[in-house]
Amino acid sequence: MSNIPAELKYIASHEWLRLEDDGTITVGITDHAQDLLGDVVFVELPDVGDIIAVDDEISVVESVKAASDVYAPISGEVVEINEALEDDPEIINSDPYGEGWFFRMKPDNIADYEALMTADEYENDL
Repeated sequence: MSNIPAELKYIASHEWLRLEDDGTITVGITDHAQDLLGDVVFVELPDVGDIIAVDDEISVVESVKAASDVYAPISGEVVEINEALEDDPEIINSDPYGEGWFFRMKPDNIADYEALMTADEYENDL
């Protein structure tokens, strides 16, 4: 079974979210997603300042197997991107919940975050 940290929130399209101390939310793809993709060779990230709505296509991950869209898990504004992924996208494979994060956002409504799947719910959805 894939690694599914209990402290994170999840959505069915295999993105994870972590609430940071400053109220921003960090977003990435799950260990399960990176495993399905295989070796990641490129990632297209949103721009800082982008206003995103839930279910918007906000990133693209390309691997040796396929290209996959990443969807906005909640609405808000992108406040930071992980620029390290531009030169070293394989970080997503080696550390999807740590250094392999995609972007940070300021949520429109924190209740949207709270309503997302827990680790147990996500695992049961796999």
